[in-house]
Amino acid sequence: MKKALSILLVSMMAMSMSACGNESISSSSSKAEESSKAEETVTEAPADETPTEAENAGSEETPSGDTVGAVLYADFEKTVGEDASKSAEDIANAVIANPNIEFKPMVMSIEEGLLTGFGNEEIKGFSEGAVFSPAIGSIPFIGYIFKLDDGSDVDAFMDKLKSSADPNWNICTGAEETTCKNIGNTVFFLMSPASFNFE
Repeated sequence: MKKALSILLVSMMAMSMSACGNESISSSSSKAEESSKAEETVTEAPADETPTEAENAGSEETPSGDTVGAVLYADFEKTVGEDASKSAEDIANAVIANPNIEFKPMVMSIEEGLLTGFGNEEIKGFSEGAVFSPAIGSIPFIGYIFKLDDGSDVDAFMDKLKSSADPNWNICTGAEETTCKNIGNTVFFLMSPASFNFE
């Protein structure tokens, strides 16, 4: 059993490394330029505030309202607003179905414990959860939907997510944006590129 698990892990690491190695030097340099531009333009507004038109005017290339996190959070908001009783997995499927997502997605239920993107920190305190991500590849994109029990300290749970998040969990590239928001006891968490140009 241990031998089979070791072979599987080595195979997965080899596949992810070969996916990283197939990128050309020119695309790496253009990614670096795009990353630095995105870092200049992505701003985090407090949950209760929305950026003014004047604030968005200086960031034409990646307006904060058009980032991956903002667009997918809007899908989350709409889905939960229509039916807050939906399962975490159903909400994740609705979010990842956004037409701007060009990669093949994967959605699955999760349990408390070690989760991708949070290093060695165990994520606990949710009653139901789902992860959504690319099925395979080196795209720095991973999202979670967490449902907490009534009476849970949602703010403390979200603080734990934010403090434990590692945008460089992917061995090839790093996420440019982290979005962590909630509607009631349902939490949306995403680490992703700032734009939908996932090349």
